[in-house]
Amino acid sequence: MIYLDNAATTLHKPPQVEQAMLDALRTAGNPGRGAHEPTLHASRLVYAARCAISRLLNAPDPSCIAFAANATQALNTALGGLFAPGDHIITTVCEHNSVLRALYRLRDQEGVQLSFAGVDEKGRLQYDGWQGLIQPNTKAVVVTCASNVTGNGTDLARVSEFAHRNGLLLIVDAAQTAGAQPVDVQALDIDVLCFTGHKALLGPQGTGGLYVRPGLSVRPLVVGGSGVHSFDERHPAQMPTALEAGTLNVPGLAGLCSGVEWILAQGVETLCAQESALAALFYERIRDLPNITLYGDPEMAPRAPIVALNIGNEDSARIADILWEDYGICVRAGAHCAPLMHKALGTVRQGVVRFSFSHFNTEAEVLLAAGAVRELAQEL
Repeated sequence: MIYLDNAATTLHKPPQVEQAMLDALRTAGNPGRGAHEPTLHASRLVYAARCAISRLLNAPDPSCIAFAANATQALNTALGGLFAPGDHIITTVCEHNSVLRALYRLRDQEGVQLSFAGVDEKGRLQYDGWQGLIQPNTKAVVVTCASNVTGNGTDLARVSEFAHRNGLLLIVDAAQTAGAQPVDVQALDIDVLCFTGHKALLGPQGTGGLYVRPGLSVRPLVVGGSGVHSFDERHPAQMPTALEAGTLNVPGLAGLCSGVEWILAQGVETLCAQESALAALFYERIRDLPNITLYGDPEMAPRAPIVALNIGNEDSARIADILWEDYGICVRAGAHCAPLMHKALGTVRQGVVRFSFSHFNTEAEVLLAAGAVRELAQEL
């Protein structure tokens, strides 16, 4: 099997991730719910994960990191907890449904107004017209680090300058880039950054969270047990407890911590270069094939290690099925939960076939995948 669906979830993890989860299952109690060793051990595991994520993102303090089940929950927390009826938000057509549907709900239920920044024919964000999207009630810019369809990256430094020049919050969806690209939340002046654990952070599914800039208050999506201030009628307001009601996924966070520590030891820049080289090798082997349509701009930087394509007029789902059934290659086909990007690319009916690479992939796997695409392009 050749696994090239890493933008959906990374299948191959460092072995210490699994071991950390097993150890936590055997030894960890409920963090913050007692003073005996198992619960203290659980608290240490959660704090270690908080510290690891904080180091990775260069957060000013570990308490800025609140954990959630995934990036979707983190984004719902941030978007649902920062805006009021009548506010206006600028976002882009590159966004995943985890952003779009949360924003549409704010629009439909709270009267929040939305504006969408567009892309060119290669799916690259067009920044020149953003100033024209500003309204008197604009409160924030919500943007992905990289498109999960094309891999095209966002110029976060430029977006940050635009946002803060206009007095706006900057909320970033880093589902595709956290752990895969260097992201410095302080240097980029990011107000909220949401991440998931099961992709480039090399953790298990069911883990994720958000960075919240010190001094910024986010209304919690969920309230309930916190282990502290139990007689208060209101949920605690202090971070990270404010956004972490209920029992955390301690075994999952132990695994996430192990994955992030492995990334820190290897160096994000080193892993990013490896993934980029594999994606570039694949692209170079297929770029000139007849009957192939490629999407995005593989030469832009930064970008996620993704190559999206179609073969003739064949439905992308059929191509993905053939790649699996005949070649043992795992890819993702269809709409990728990013409907506005597909509308912009003109691929609503056909979808696209997405190849997404990990540093755990090999050049041999990439060449075999390119050979499979070559054969299909000749046959179909």
